Amino acid sequence: MMPVFAVLLAAICFGTTGTAQAFGPADASAGSVGAARILIGGGLLGIVAIVLQLRARSRTIRPGEAGGGRLRHGVPSWLLVAVGALGVLTYQPAFFAGTSANGVAVGTVVALGSAPVLTGLLDWALRRRFPGRRWLLATIVATAGVVLISGLVGAGTSTVSLPGILASLGAGASYAVYTLAAKALLQRGWGATSTMGTLFGVAALGSIPLLLASDAAWLLTADGLALALWLGVVTTALAYLLFGWGLARLPAATVSTLTLAEPLTATVLGTLVLGELLSGQAVAGLIVLAAGLVILAFPGRRRAALAGA
Repeated sequence: MMPVFAVLLAAICFGTTGTAQAFGPADASAGSVGAARILIGGGLLGIVAIVLQLRARSRTIRPGEAGGGRLRHGVPSWLLVAVGALGVLTYQPAFFAGTSANGVAVGTVVALGSAPVLTGLLDWALRRRFPGRRWLLATIVATAGVVLISGLVGAGTSTVSLPGILASLGAGASYAVYTLAAKALLQRGWGATSTMGTLFGVAALGSIPLLLASDAAWLLTADGLALALWLGVVTTALAYLLFGWGLARLPAATVSTLTLAEPLTATVLGTLVLGELLSGQAVAGLIVLAAGLVILAFPGRRRAALAGA
């Protein structure tokens, strides 16, 4: 259960992002905030990885270890790092483009709702291994909960922007790419900290020109610096250390579905901290989403009991 709790705690950290931004400077653009978050958080993860010394090429573990078999083709580790870092970099602009075009509700539900499905399908395609019926059931239930929370059902979806939907799907695909790239590195014997540190450290280097090209004057204010530090240290560095530790011990598709606790956290914080009101449909969505997470969080209790009998 500890890997499950680690991923859920990481998702809780992720879920504080929106609330933190609400307390940040109003003139901080989404692009510059995202770049600062990756620069600070990715830089910290990279430093931690360097201090602990990368053990990327120390050993190659057997297929089936750490929650799944290795990729069928001998993809170089440097290519996995490059692809994973690109996924980290492209996630945030794609996510914010989707929310800007269609609003936070629609953009978030498409991005976060598509991520577990895309991760599971891509993992299935690469490894020829179906994630399992329990994953499928839990993903369907949890995604339905996200849809209910967002208010997408029953809303006037005829005005939804197709480019915005594609951008949100791109964010979900970016998440799937860097999750699976990280999983492949872990299965080659990389440590969880080394994996996250390398991917996000490389992404941090790539975020420097993005931050320089944006208006980052908000970083010079007390509120702006506090926002950047929270997003970088808590929602990125700490969160992805937990995420990586859990990913090393769970299948990628399972981890992706567990991170749907992020919109659950964001919704609860929006109600308790920001004073946002929840509709009956949103409350039902919270219950459905929590049920999906419970289905996945307790996968083998009966089997474990039978094995111990």
